[in-house]
Amino acid sequence: MSHTAEWTARLHLSEEERRTEVRVDLDTGSAHLTGSGTARCNPVDTDVPAIGDELAAARALEQLAAQLKRNAYHDMEAAGNSRKSRIAQLGWPEMTRS
Repeated sequence: MSHTAEWTARLHLSEEERRTEVRVDLDTGSAHLTGSGTARCNPVDTDVPAIGDELAAARALEQLAAQLKRNAYHDMEAAGNSRKSRIAQLGWPEMTRS
C-alpha cells in the first residue's frame, strides 16, 4: 500500500524578560495538534536568545511527539493491535535471570 502525505508544522516563538515561550502547531490534514515549551535564562547566565529559542522549541516538539505517540497507540488499539504486542515485537527482548 502506497501512501504519501504532507504535514505542516509552524513554530511561534516569543521572548520576554529572559523567558522564551514556543507554541508548535501541527496540521496533519485530518488532525490539528499543539505543543508548547518554555525556557528561562538563569539570572547569573549570559542572555543568549538563540539558546532559549532552541530549548523551548525542543520542549514544544517533545510534547507534540508525545501526543503523536499517544494518538498512534490509540489508533493501534482501535485497529485491533495491542500496544503490548508491538513493544514485545519491536522493543528490547525480555531478559531472564538464571
